[in-house]
Amino acid sequence: MTSESWRVRNLVYETFTAEGRAPSVAELARRIESTPNRVQQLLRELADAHALVLSQDGDAVRMAHPFTAAPMAFVLTPADGRDDRRWWGGCAWDSFGISAALDLDVRIDTTCPHCARHLAVHAGPTTAPPEELAVRFPRPAAEWWEDVVATCTMIRLFCTREHAERWTAEHSPGSGYIADARTVWDLAQAWYGDRLDATFQPHTRDDNQVLLDERGLTGEFWRLP
Repeated sequence: MTSESWRVRNLVYETFTAEGRAPSVAELARRIESTPNRVQQLLRELADAHALVLSQDGDAVRMAHPFTAAPMAFVLTPADGRDDRRWWGGCAWDSFGISAALDLDVRIDTTCPHCARHLAVHAGPTTAPPEELAVRFPRPAAEWWEDVVATCTMIRLFCTREHAERWTAEHSPGSGYIADARTVWDLAQAWYGDRLDATFQPHTRDDNQVLLDERGLTGEFWRLP
């Protein structure tokens, strides 16, 4: 990625951090003193590098992991009650990742897909979620980026492992992987904790594979492409 595309990437993350939204193409063009056509070209370069995800029409930022520009079943609120920012989490993993990236304790509001129970989960960089919660991953790691929005949509939080197993048996028997939420929370700290750092460098495939392996997420399901 070029310094110009990296500047756009950083502006996208700055806007998500401060306002919980993605900047428009016109806004980015103004801020880098360029043209909308040039910004769209830079956004495509960033999307090709998996630095962010574009909308279906390719004319707007859809996701900049762990942030999403549209609702995806998770709403995050700062836990201190005095910070009025709000974010949409792309999935259970990304919701923990937003907390990690911001270095902020949050309340995560979602529902269990099996029983529809409302879940209000408090988590932070040093605050693990309740141990009974589980996270289901819908497809193997090698397939995540085939449709990354669809993948994120189905990485859901369940109130218990039993409910995750029941939901899987009813809706997608024999597929997916169910992990303890605390394992996913711990993974998010390492995967996303440096995402907003001024010196951030994209993780390599091997770096990320080590992060998975260190948390016991091993085997063919967790083999990155």
